[in-house]
Amino acid sequence: MSFNYLLKKPSASTQSLQIRKEVVTTKTTTRTAPLLNVASRSNGLQTSRAHTKHTQDRVRRTPSHTVQKHREATRKRRTPSQGLVNFSSDDSELEEEDEGSRKKVKPESDKDPDLKRQVRNKKAFSDDDEGVFSMVHAADIPSLDRATKYIPSFEGLPENTEVSLQYPSASQRERYLLMQPRTKRSDNNDFNALEDIVHVMHQVIAHYLPPSKRELFDNDATGYPKRLHRAINRRSEDELKTVIQDWNDALRNLQSEGVISKVLDEYHSIKPDLVERILSQACARTVSLGVKSLREYENGTDNVYGELLPRFVSRILREDTQLKSHQTFVDLGSGVGNVVLQAALEVGCESWGCEMMKNTCDLAEQQRAEFQARCRLWGLAAGEIHLERGDFLSNAAIAKILPKADVVLVNNQAFTPQLNERLTSLFLDLKEGCRIVSLKSFVPAGHKISARNLYSPFNVLEVEQKEYFSECVSWTAAPGTYYVSRKDSRKIKAFAARNE
Repeated sequence: MSFNYLLKKPSASTQSLQIRKEVVTTKTTTRTAPLLNVASRSNGLQTSRAHTKHTQDRVRRTPSHTVQKHREATRKRRTPSQGLVNFSSDDSELEEEDEGSRKKVKPESDKDPDLKRQVRNKKAFSDDDEGVFSMVHAADIPSLDRATKYIPSFEGLPENTEVSLQYPSASQRERYLLMQPRTKRSDNNDFNALEDIVHVMHQVIAHYLPPSKRELFDNDATGYPKRLHRAINRRSEDELKTVIQDWNDALRNLQSEGVISKVLDEYHSIKPDLVERILSQACARTVSLGVKSLREYENGTDNVYGELLPRFVSRILREDTQLKSHQTFVDLGSGVGNVVLQAALEVGCESWGCEMMKNTCDLAEQQRAEFQARCRLWGLAAGEIHLERGDFLSNAAIAKILPKADVVLVNNQAFTPQLNERLTSLFLDLKEGCRIVSLKSFVPAGHKISARNLYSPFNVLEVEQKEYFSECVSWTAAPGTYYVSRKDSRKIKAFAARNE
């Protein structure tokens, strides 16, 4: 995923902003290894072994080749500039990578700006608690990731060489051990300190600096990413530390002069590639390190979920539903919370999720804490985040918030017909105009209102089928379909009036 998203290597395209959740439905009798950042969800209807067997007949499991496809897809989730740091002595390839990164983070124009959205986290630019707070530093990852053997980032670099990197806010710096995995992990969730540092620099330059300063920080001769690449290629510890110290001093000066705050105060949205970088960092420091607990929990379960990738989620939030910061988002079956966190940061809205798997809920809460620390580190404000445990059909908090929801996301492709029917009945409590995004339509094909079914919950939903493009979901690179429904009771009233 590294949201690599469970750590994806800087994706040449910011399309990673991952997520979420779709189901893989291929028939097999073999139990499979768990997908990363995936949540198995019980349908809440299994009350006996007999019923469980009945459900198994309906829900198809994920084949092993799908797991591999998921792993391939998660690699595409990394933020701008794909690939490992290049140690070649030839700078031409590095120049290509840098130029590609700049192009990919080119600001987009918002068609319908949310003028109420304020993106700067004021506390992050104040002296509150001296800018020190709990977070998982990059330097902690090698000791926490017991499954991976780490070595110095390049030959000749002493073990446990540490540097500290300044972020855009006035908060603490992040500590990095200049280490990288000795061998690639089978799930491709490797963490490379120098890669992370380079990506932080590119995101800061692209989104936090005025044009005049941006050129100074990123020019081909003396720009910080270029200098850092050269230090790496020369395998020079002293030069590398000098570049990072110069970066820290320059960024701190811009903070104290109010330059960064002024730039952020002009924004009413956060670009998807920056959102993905933050999600990726939070995931790498929590969910990626706890993948084993998901794997152990999912072995022996019947419902295996994948995830919608960030690019897809961004499209849902920005285009399909046009969610705004004053509205409310609910994810029913939220897994480790990726979509909930993305909505809170990318839109700034109040964001809810509900998940019933214990290990998954534990990781979701760890990721939320790290995500909130990361938002402060980057100086950004996210909306309120609420993660509920339990069955979303019976959770009291979810029952209370659903009537206020503006957008509901539900991964229902592997749900039994009974569960889908119960969910549809639940949607009767939604307010008019609320949008429901699902992977399978809640309304049967060809359904029409009649006197006999006038009070069916199907009649309050207007459904639009949409297509997502390739590389939008974690289990396959192929395109597919999804559905956006809108609650609209007017057609029932119109039918009743015509037949009075």
